[in-house]
Amino acid sequence: MSISSSLNAGVAGLQTNSQRLASISDNISNASTFGYKRVQTDFESMVLSSGGGAYSAGGVRANTQRLIDQRGTLVGTSNPTDIAVRGGGMLPVAQAAQVQTAGADASMFLTTTGSFRMDASGYLTSQSGLVLMGWPAAADGSIPALPRDTSDGLEPIRINAGQLAGNPTTSMSLGINLPATETEADSAGLVEQLSVEYFDNLGTSQSISITFTPDVPAAGSPATNTWTMEMFDSTNPGVSIGSYTLEFNDARTGGGTLSDVTPIGASPAYDDVTGLLTVNVGAGPIEIDIGALGDTEGLSQLSYSFAPISVTKDGSAIGNFVGVDIDANGFVRASFDTGEIRTIYQVPLINVPNPNGLQAFDSQTYLPSRQSGSFFLWDAGDGPTGDIVSFAREESTTDVAGELTDMIKTQRAYSSNAKVIQTVDEMLQETTNIKR
Repeated sequence: MSISSSLNAGVAGLQTNSQRLASISDNISNASTFGYKRVQTDFESMVLSSGGGAYSAGGVRANTQRLIDQRGTLVGTSNPTDIAVRGGGMLPVAQAAQVQTAGADASMFLTTTGSFRMDASGYLTSQSGLVLMGWPAAADGSIPALPRDTSDGLEPIRINAGQLAGNPTTSMSLGINLPATETEADSAGLVEQLSVEYFDNLGTSQSISITFTPDVPAAGSPATNTWTMEMFDSTNPGVSIGSYTLEFNDARTGGGTLSDVTPIGASPAYDDVTGLLTVNVGAGPIEIDIGALGDTEGLSQLSYSFAPISVTKDGSAIGNFVGVDIDANGFVRASFDTGEIRTIYQVPLINVPNPNGLQAFDSQTYLPSRQSGSFFLWDAGDGPTGDIVSFAREESTTDVAGELTDMIKTQRAYSSNAKVIQTVDEMLQETTNIKR
């Protein structure tokens, strides 16, 4: 009967509006939850019959979906390991309880933001018990090539706050001006000296001593524009590690630049295109850039005093760990009090074809499912993914004003459905009161 279907439709209306109110309540209660994705409840009509003189109410049913692809506003914080994803992609995390038991084999969950700090074991962990995951870097800071369609290469990020770091010197650059007047016939032929510090494999400070001896011509002869450069290592100061004859250009074009570099004896070769020569010190080879032929960088000879204008080197002494940060490309970098910065992990961003098909869990975490499609691990900023923002959290996607408006509508709809049930009840009462 139509009256019975009306009763069923009213009951269905109560159930669906109750479900919608539950989703609204969840959204409002999580309005201040970082990374929360609002739930949306849509109604669909159910048709039992169409056409003809009789009609039966089919009622309504509700479909609830979490809108994971929506992104909340990013707000700034004061913690460098507070991170959020700006754009597409999600962060890999693990449950702290699983990390304690399974270690690197802990299951990968997904989230879009988190406030991570080092716990007692050094893991970057949030207050809700999520541990950030990443690819461990090699000793030189490079990230090995790993498969991108599996989480097998990911590990919970663990920082050793008590670690020390040293970085041996492997290259240096000499930007030095030699006085052109010292290669003239009436000059005193003063020998110029310079000591350049470097760090050995144990972080100990050593030095390369360099002498520049001018070639002084006989009286009445023109300037030679020639110097002899000799280098000594402090670990064995009596032995030369390289000797070279330096000739400089005195032409109108390119005056003062190197015109020729000739190794003396068994000294290491000089590359006149790159300007590089490699000497061997006690800690191993060091590449020295003295400038290419005709280059204005590197060694020069101008009518000026001896001037080490720009002498640079890499490497550092032993330093203490002072902090960690995460850059826009997901590289986790440890900083030391010597200024050394070392890459120790890379956090990828995970993308799935249908984010709204992910399976939701506590603490704003998700797992891939058949509805979401298979995942792929991207470098942050590549492909369909955005970048990682540190000192930031993602706010909830709940719009409280909109939810309150929907709550008013839901309450009215619920009351109306209850009125339908009341009316049907009265009509059925009238039917039972009919006497023959």
